[in-house]
Amino acid sequence: MAGEADKVKGGAKEAAGKVTGNDRMEAEGKTEKAKGEAKNAAHDVKQGAKGAADSLKKD
Repeated sequence: MAGEADKVKGGAKEAAGKVTGNDRMEAEGKTEKAKGEAKNAAHDVKQGAKGAADSLKKD
């Protein structure tokens, strides 16, 4: 999906920040994960709207 790469990258950054005690890196990781989740949600909405439009065209 659209945001999986951001979620994975963010998770790695967050974990590295926790291990090293780097609060900034941990926060950046959390932000990237949230960005990935938002991209996935937007993609899901777009797919749902496309499905609804396609079903209306069939009638």
